[in-house]
Amino acid sequence: KLYTEALCPGDKAWQGLEESFQNSERLANKLHPSHGEEHPKIWLPRALRQTYIRKVGDTVNLLIPFQGKPKPQATWTHDGCALDTSRVSVRNGERDSILFIREAQRADSGRYQLRVQLGGLEATATIDILVIERPGPPQSIKLVDVWGFNATLEWTPPQDTGNTALLGYTVQKADTKSGLWFTVLEHYHRTSCVVSDLIIGNSYAFRVFAENQCGLSETAPITTDLAHIQKAATVYKTKGFAQRDFSEAPKFTQPLADCTTVTGYNTQLFCCVRASPRPKIIWLKNKMDIQGNPKYRALTHLGICSLEIRKPGPFDGGIYTCKAVNALGEASVDCRVDVKVPN
Repeated sequence: KLYTEALCPGDKAWQGLEESFQNSERLANKLHPSHGEEHPKIWLPRALRQTYIRKVGDTVNLLIPFQGKPKPQATWTHDGCALDTSRVSVRNGERDSILFIREAQRADSGRYQLRVQLGGLEATATIDILVIERPGPPQSIKLVDVWGFNATLEWTPPQDTGNTALLGYTVQKADTKSGLWFTVLEHYHRTSCVVSDLIIGNSYAFRVFAENQCGLSETAPITTDLAHIQKAATVYKTKGFAQRDFSEAPKFTQPLADCTTVTGYNTQLFCCVRASPRPKIIWLKNKMDIQGNPKYRALTHLGICSLEIRKPGPFDGGIYTCKAVNALGEASVDCRVDVKVPN
């Protein structure tokens, strides 16, 4: 056997060691402690270096690796206090520690600290957990004003934000005829708004939801007053309207045409006149007034003047004149009528 003496770090006296295959490792550990020991250290996953957010009812299952040799002692605290073992369970292994919550509640939110101790050395890691849920409904919604096609609403924030910041509000409208709700504003950050483009003749109710990371509030308050969109009275303005004067002196737009007829066959003469006020029509033959003569029949309708010569004879030929007269003046047209005797 070989006997060896060694002075280990921290010892005051040399110690005799029996060198053999079985105790060679123990000797190396005494001479060089780092060969057989590991200082405690925690490897915190990157995802846990920022606030870890879960919803109410979700499972929390965190696995935190660490090192240390021999096996270190791992302990957890919640906001500086011991864990509530009725809600939170911990399993410590050789190289990791697991924190488990079956159904997270808002009370589980806070700062969790893992401490790994080995002798006089220790390592710590901190994890912030936030458990959130849907917000409560907004408060005190009211209809402030209605004008034209618009309505103004106001409300106050919810008493419970769900343990996290609000992302905004969702505003909806419903007309009393259909009763269907339609969204008019989303992710709206103010506590008052104007709803536009409402339809004349309809009455509207409004409601407002609060929103956070979990979604919209489960309920929404509805305005007690309805917004009635009434049709405004039509006002006709006649000031400054200039009435056009349509008065004019007679003017023939179509003259009489010369014609040749045969004795015994009725003949008609036509012309057109325009005038305002309505003119008086006078028919002449060879400059002699023939009105009242049963030989002739004169008609006037919508400015069309006609003269019928009934069964003309050889002496009915000549120059026929149509004269139109009103307060603004007069006008006349002539034509020649020839009457032939058949062979």
